[in-house]
Amino acid sequence: MHKLKEWNASAVAEVLEFRGEITVVVPKEQIFAVAQYLATEPALRFSLLSDITTVDNFPLEPRFEVLYHLVSIDRRDRIRLKVRLAGKDPSIASVTPVWPTANWHERESFDLFGILFPGHPDLKRILMPDDWEGFPLRKDYPTEGYR
Repeated sequence: MHKLKEWNASAVAEVLEFRGEITVVVPKEQIFAVAQYLATEPALRFSLLSDITTVDNFPLEPRFEVLYHLVSIDRRDRIRLKVRLAGKDPSIASVTPVWPTANWHERESFDLFGILFPGHPDLKRILMPDDWEGFPLRKDYPTEGYR
């Protein structure tokens, strides 16, 4: 991701490669700017956000990792962005204005892990009932639910 580093070196905390897949670790404050750059830079054109998923590393800190899976259809290329979030403040800017497909993916991470996405147009539960307590995919969530 040399182009991303050339554009803004502080936007790349780390680059990981495993089995030919590249993951770029991005500071949470930079995610929206990085998303805009990757989606609009003519040489990159990561125009499709195929998935957002969350990993709970409880009891470690930073507790959460939010992963963005991007595809450049023009170039037939893929990349993954990883943002680490502290357990006490699991929030990260919404990328829905950049990739509209983020809408439902962000709602899912909110619903199941409690990740907040400031700037999201309609952040509410998508799978669990509105009155559900807690976030069932967190590792510290009781297997029988709260009583």
